[in-house]
Amino acid sequence: MVVSRRTFVGTCALSALAMAGCVNTTDAKATKQKSFFCFDTACSIGGVMEDSTLREMVKRCQGFEQTLSRTIAESDIGRVNAAAGATTQVDPETADLVSLALDYCERSNGLFDITIGAVSELWDFHEGVVPSDEAIKEALGHVGWRGVHVEKDASTITLDDPHARIDLGGIAKGYVADVLLDELEAQGVTSAFVNLGGNVAVLGPKEDGTPWEVGVRDPLNESGEKSLASVRTEGGSVVTSGLYERQFEKDGRRYWHILDPRSGYPADSDIISASLYTQRSIDGDGLTKPLFMLGLDGALAFLEEQGVDGLLVAQDGSVHQSASSSFVLR
Repeated sequence: MVVSRRTFVGTCALSALAMAGCVNTTDAKATKQKSFFCFDTACSIGGVMEDSTLREMVKRCQGFEQTLSRTIAESDIGRVNAAAGATTQVDPETADLVSLALDYCERSNGLFDITIGAVSELWDFHEGVVPSDEAIKEALGHVGWRGVHVEKDASTITLDDPHARIDLGGIAKGYVADVLLDELEAQGVTSAFVNLGGNVAVLGPKEDGTPWEVGVRDPLNESGEKSLASVRTEGGSVVTSGLYERQFEKDGRRYWHILDPRSGYPADSDIISASLYTQRSIDGDGLTKPLFMLGLDGALAFLEEQGVDGLLVAQDGSVHQSASSSFVLR
């Protein structure tokens, strides 16, 4: 479905509505919220819960970062990558996430590949470092998700290639959001949200019984304050990925952080923003990145094939939605 829209200019950004740029909680008087920095992004968790529960969820989130980050040498992923192919004992949740992530690698025919770490460690989107063609070519030889083996019962991970590197940055936040909401629900919480940057997930309605409103910011609005579309939900997740999230310009060329595992370079795409509405946040995380590699037509076909509710913004400013879409344009 193609939706006509006005022409936009300017830079791109993502948010959902209101507090912390993600969830409208202004009319939920007893709803508590805590904002913090984690996973290299601004995060917030909130809902109708005890202060101690809120603190526990923030600490839980921070613990996941220490376990799953590729850049922390002592993390599970850091140890797996440094093991030169040796079987490595990890936390059961790490084994669970890697096992789930491999399913998204298969579903996307490798357009999402958690062994992109051999390439992503060459790039620095904070300092504007562009690796050489030779370095990228060499690293691509170590990209291949089929060489990752997980034994969930034993909580171990083994890499066939001693030079392979796992990078869970493209899927970890979705997994963590799901775990946090599952744990809150198990503790009897009936109204909560988790906002991990581009991942927003909610549990139940707001305190007043109305749905949460999760919005997608217009990626081409210069002020960065306008919302392009929104979803009203009482349980589900909106995940948005965009070429604008982390980028830099060097020698007249712009580079963004979504890397194509086939080339090792930023995705060459006619899509600048992809938003998915799913029941589980990990689904949105695992399925947004391949859309950029598929291009607009291929992405729309992939959404229909996977039965996923999505909204895509093309480079020309046009908005495209899956045949059955919960996104309401503003």
